[in-house]
Amino acid sequence: MKYSVILGNLGNTCDRFLSSGYKEQLPKAEMIRQAAAIEGVKGVELVGTWDVTPENVDEIGGLLAKHGLQCVSVLPDHFSQKRWGKGAFVSKDPAIRAQALEETLAAAELARKLKCPLVNLWPGQDGYDYIFQSDYRAERRWTIEAVKTAAKAYPDIRFSLEYKPKEPRTHSTWARAADTLLVARETGLPNVGVTIDTGHSLAGGENMAEAAVILSDYGRKLFHLHFNDNYRSWDDDMIVGSVHFAEFLELLFWLREVGYDGWYSMDQYPYREDGQAAIRSSVEFLRGLETMLDGSIEELRAIIASGDPIRYTAWLRSKLFRR
Repeated sequence: MKYSVILGNLGNTCDRFLSSGYKEQLPKAEMIRQAAAIEGVKGVELVGTWDVTPENVDEIGGLLAKHGLQCVSVLPDHFSQKRWGKGAFVSKDPAIRAQALEETLAAAELARKLKCPLVNLWPGQDGYDYIFQSDYRAERRWTIEAVKTAAKAYPDIRFSLEYKPKEPRTHSTWARAADTLLVARETGLPNVGVTIDTGHSLAGGENMAEAAVILSDYGRKLFHLHFNDNYRSWDDDMIVGSVHFAEFLELLFWLREVGYDGWYSMDQYPYREDGQAAIRSSVEFLRGLETMLDGSIEELRAIIASGDPIRYTAWLRSKLFRR
């Protein structure tokens, strides 16, 4: 397993009630140092305009090299700027849609300079809030055209579409694994796939493992993973395993079964917790699940073949409880 972290998770994450956040903002060099100090973490994800720009890309690349870290993905900022308030790829203003594409191409260029293989696209403001507000047909066409243009321009970069059911819009354009898979496949390009954010999948009522299998079986389109946890009603971005246990265990089992060889990237918002400690807790939890699975794959395959939940729960108790 290859672990990484979105760099901003280690800084001052802000919520909508206190725009200044609850902690002090750390310098980028310190966040990179902290990421490298977490056992198992070998990569970081960078947000364009937040973390990396054409002006500082060489400096950031040097810091990553100094600490032995790889840039795992670059995320264009399609969500935190006023101009995207009524959508980026799906804005009814063609000038804004053009700017969203420009932002995507700029992120791909930064990724290329950092020898980074992937651009992770989460156009958070794309969607709608009210009935009779969205032209569903046109907006999906605009989205597909934009992604296709970027992916054709940078065939050496993979573009991964991250879905989420809601927030900040009441309905997101890319809401679930299956409808996002349709967009990826509609481009007809091998370098367009999908990101599962585990918190988004949970909040969307999905089974994370089933989503991973669907994306893998229909064109090998599972490109990337973001890990966090929540109570399913909202994207709480909590420490992995703090709420759900069995679901993450099943996800990791099926990631082995489908041959996923990408990154396991931490994407949390530790508003009040120590960021480094929270990320470390998530990585340690996932590493613990991997150890739990070691030597148990055949047994779990047999349990699935039997369809017997009693066998599964007995197996789980044997792993968790000492007699």
